[in-house]
Amino acid sequence: MSNVSYYTAEGLKKLKEELDFLRDVERPKASQAIAEARDKGDLSENAEYDAAKEAQGLLEMKISKLEEVVANARIIDESQLDTSKVLVLSTVKIKNKVNGAQMSYTLVAESEADLKTNKISVSSPIGKGLLGKKVGDTAEIKVPNGTIEFEILEITRS
Repeated sequence: MSNVSYYTAEGLKKLKEELDFLRDVERPKASQAIAEARDKGDLSENAEYDAAKEAQGLLEMKISKLEEVVANARIIDESQLDTSKVLVLSTVKIKNKVNGAQMSYTLVAESEADLKTNKISVSSPIGKGLLGKKVGDTAEIKVPNGTIEFEILEITRS
């Protein structure tokens, strides 16, 4: 079962750079740490060796996961995005129907989410609640302390 994820060209580039760093820099460091620990003698009582092997295992698992994400990643052609409804890479202006507060969020892949820049994940509760909605629709979003209603005011491309 493949888990296709959608990314901007910039987001996918960052993922690939991280993967290259782990393969080209961190993997040789882990191997070197194991070799140095092995040179210190008896492996049956060598905690440094055990720690280095465990760190290598965790690194290999991280590399494997990242390779899978990159293999299943698709770049979104932003010029082809439909602005009639909320999709990945849509920027959505919403209004809280209770307090009237207005916010604007861009829906992005999970790894690109950054609340400081108003980028939220499509897999977050708000992201899921907004997907597929049109201007004028009300999105009922379940959050830990209940349900919040947001009115969709505007949809644009990011």
